[in-house]
Amino acid sequence: MPDRFEEDINAYLKSFQQNPVELMNQQPLKYDARTDQQVQAKTLFDAESIADKNYVTARDSYRQRVYRMEEISTTRAPIRPNDRAEDLVDEFMYSGVEILERNGLMSAELDVSPWSDDYWPIYKGILGNRYADPDFPADRDWKKNFNYVQARPASEVLSSGGATAIDRLSPSEKYDALIGDKNATLTRRMWSEGKYYYEASGVVESWMGICHGWAPAAYMLPRPSGTATVTLSNASKIKFYPSDIKSLASLLWARVRTPTRFIGGRCNDKEPDIDPNTGRVVSEKCFDTNPGAWHLSVANQVGAARRSFVMDATYDYEVWNQPIRGYAYRYFNPKLMRYANSLSEAKVQMSKFDNDRFHDYRSNAAVGVVGIAMRVAYIVETGPSHKTEDNDSYDKTQTVTYYYDLELDQVGKIIGGEWYTNKHPDFLWTAPPNTRALTSYDHLASGQWQRNQPLPDSWKYAARQSAQADGAPLAAIVENLISNSNL
Repeated sequence: MPDRFEEDINAYLKSFQQNPVELMNQQPLKYDARTDQQVQAKTLFDAESIADKNYVTARDSYRQRVYRMEEISTTRAPIRPNDRAEDLVDEFMYSGVEILERNGLMSAELDVSPWSDDYWPIYKGILGNRYADPDFPADRDWKKNFNYVQARPASEVLSSGGATAIDRLSPSEKYDALIGDKNATLTRRMWSEGKYYYEASGVVESWMGICHGWAPAAYMLPRPSGTATVTLSNASKIKFYPSDIKSLASLLWARVRTPTRFIGGRCNDKEPDIDPNTGRVVSEKCFDTNPGAWHLSVANQVGAARRSFVMDATYDYEVWNQPIRGYAYRYFNPKLMRYANSLSEAKVQMSKFDNDRFHDYRSNAAVGVVGIAMRVAYIVETGPSHKTEDNDSYDKTQTVTYYYDLELDQVGKIIGGEWYTNKHPDFLWTAPPNTRALTSYDHLASGQWQRNQPLPDSWKYAARQSAQADGAPLAAIVENLISNSNL
């Protein structure tokens, strides 16, 4: 009896045959990984931005500033030099579909899941967000949120000695207190970013935040599994909840430049050229990550190396900067357009592929094609809370299925492929293993921070310098908070 995956594949392929142009431009359906129930499309862009496709250029502009996107080429076609899985994965071990299957890499799930966190939007003050304060507006209007905090400064809350009010301070306010910064530098930096956009245009877009910091931090740093209670210089205590610690980790990785591996293309065309017969994007610079590079990256990194990476999808406004948790794929025959039980049943010789709708775009070196339906599980954001413990049961995971085919050369090596949906991962990136996000002031933090003792003076000084210069928390403090939360 066919399983759900097989039924889904056949249903999709049948619809694709009936109307390929429509299917190519549909949003992929997303599912909750625990319940397998379809989730409603969630986007941080307003309806007008989606309709006008303003989200494409808006996100591209922001990503250029964050990722130094000028380093990514604007060319696309088969697997290009800037689109090689070898340049992304920790170790490139497998290059063909047959060897991937022999080594049990048609599915994999990470032993340690990346952790969910908020994207800490700028309109809420980033880490200045008093998320646990029931009176905090959390309004889409940045100015209302800012005015609330200005009228109730953290210095007054701290001097009042009210334990509940202190506990409800924002992560950056707690951090400023920990490092003894009476100028509240980090918190000021958090609100100043929104002020810049507000004064420039009168609005702070809701999509703007630090998901580009959360996504790598979620697997580059350990999960804070509990609370960390710290001692201030006046002997009072402040509790950092897992959400507070995660926010600092996300901000650290958002602000500090680290070595980064990425592959894929960059396109900010709102209306890229489309083949009217197939619905395929024909603009070379907008074809994005080749499905061959995508397939090899997922299988070699998540499957073989057992480590996550981040996928970014330009044209899919529902997904942006999500760490991958696992995957599973099955075959289909692209000539017959139906599910295949084996690789041999799925593989089609190019010489016999007389109904290939993507014939004009194939590599001259391709001698065979095999269809792939890959179900990808990725971590999505969750809102911050005062939960005193955290584990993977609190993570939010969604799944999406991407359909594509792989072009094979005469020895079975994957050399390219074609997407069966235009809404697919744009570019992929990760930091190399064991990378630390270190501020330029971390070296000044000498000695050890003993648990239950105030922060050493050298750490306070280094932290204040880092907050002032980079708007970033000290890596040493973030890493120690994580360690203390896991004791």
